[in-house]
Amino acid sequence: MSKRELDLVVLSDIHLGTYGCHAKELLNYLESIKPKTLILNGDIIDIWQFRKQYFPKSHLNVIKKIIDLSANGTEVYYITGNHDELLRKFSDFTMGNLKLVDKLVLNLNGKKAWFFHGDVFDVSIQNAKFLAKLGGYGYDLLILLNRLLNYILKMMGREKYSLSKKIKNSVKKAIKYINDFEKVTTELAIDKGFSYVVCGHIHQPRIKRKVNEKGTCLYLNSGDWVENLTALEYNHNRWHLVYYQNLNLESVEVKDAKIDVLAAITFTSK
Repeated sequence: MSKRELDLVVLSDIHLGTYGCHAKELLNYLESIKPKTLILNGDIIDIWQFRKQYFPKSHLNVIKKIIDLSANGTEVYYITGNHDELLRKFSDFTMGNLKLVDKLVLNLNGKKAWFFHGDVFDVSIQNAKFLAKLGGYGYDLLILLNRLLNYILKMMGREKYSLSKKIKNSVKKAIKYINDFEKVTTELAIDKGFSYVVCGHIHQPRIKRKVNEKGTCLYLNSGDWVENLTALEYNHNRWHLVYYQNLNLESVEVKDAKIDVLAAITFTSK
């Protein structure tokens, strides 16, 4: 398979270790690219909902692929999110081309880009973490129900349907929350003089120009690999939002991973 060479790729909200994660599709995507830099913008391993009895080989293979990319010259930044916040006690850890950080600033062709997950701007996470974790379990259950629904719809020759998107789009508070998140992050980025602000967290893939009386900033959100299956790609000084379903990638067979990720997660969770 020929690989697309890219300057920078951003992935977020993969949620490895949950039933909703589309690890096989992500592996196909990773096998199709050769990035100089890979930014994992939070919630990569879902430690909040981690279950020892559920961590499939496909999930392990994603981690192995990321390690392989790092070993073969790709600079990998793992930015911590709320679902993998336990890793924050190891922030600034470096191993070869792999770096663990809480936020990141890069210079892209003379323009400053600010990368962070985004949970620091989420009041529900900061003030009611228990409810946020409970909501995470509910979201995982909703995704499972949605998969069952889509299986039935496929058997009937109907198009797929997203329950969570329907709920988000029909609830005014959810729409306001997303708009407020974008407004807060971009206003702060403009104040700090950043040309780009790149987030994850809210599972809403987007590239949007934001303007206020102080200036302008390009807001980018890499989406997720639970519902949208999206990535941000930066190449030849241009940003692109890529949807997996539009790439028409062939499935690739990858050998089973031979790394004890379960033991590592258990250790870091103590």
